[in-house]
Amino acid sequence: MYSQLHELFKDQVGGTTFACFSIWHFLYMAVIFGAIISTICLLKNKSDKAKTRAVDIAIGIAFGLYMADFFLMPFAYGVIDIDKLPFHACTSMCIMNFWCRHNKFLARFKTQFALIGLISNIIYVIYPAGVMWYGIHPLSYRAWQTILFHGAMTAYGIFVLAFGEVKLEWKKSYKELILLLVMVVWALLGSSAYSGEWPDHYISYNWFFVKMDPFGILPANIAPYLAPIITVSTVFLANMSIYAIYFGIKKLNKKNN
Repeated sequence: MYSQLHELFKDQVGGTTFACFSIWHFLYMAVIFGAIISTICLLKNKSDKAKTRAVDIAIGIAFGLYMADFFLMPFAYGVIDIDKLPFHACTSMCIMNFWCRHNKFLARFKTQFALIGLISNIIYVIYPAGVMWYGIHPLSYRAWQTILFHGAMTAYGIFVLAFGEVKLEWKKSYKELILLLVMVVWALLGSSAYSGEWPDHYISYNWFFVKMDPFGILPANIAPYLAPIITVSTVFLANMSIYAIYFGIKKLNKKNN
């Protein structure tokens, strides 16, 4: 049974290769953003119950894909890739966004989880570096699972804003900054715990890019000091951009009405 499942889920190589901004990448983005826009248009005048169901479905798909991946990875890659543990913003915010809908204490941070999750995942949909590195066919399990997972997370973040589940306030934007700082500490903990010398090779994790920038531009001796600052500053700037777009759209709607 393992051999059949491995053949089904393994990376398919040869022929067409997934590349950033290739026709297949644009096709994936068209499906994701087309589904998001269509859903918003269809549910615009529907009940709050229908909108909440769409939000629940989006985060349910993301969480389901994430958890199922741990079961399917041995068939796809031969091992369980611990790089998928929740120490990046994408994966950690998937879990927190899912559980905040089922836990009253976590629910008070729903806005912060949604925004940081939206930013990190939409970046990956637009620039899916982790898929490009492997030179695989666009229909390989690794490709569609990764793109659709980040797409569902993007949909969730947009839906909670578009359907009014969360309301942004400039005076509370500092809370996203606090969450980002917590993420840095959490990622440092994970990177330190799982990195080290092994009998046959050295493994080094750089979750949430706290040890080195993703492009390897910073010198190794100063990267651990500057990388967390650059990551937090960049994501928080993107966060402020969402605030600006959110209030810009609200102002435009108010003017039209």
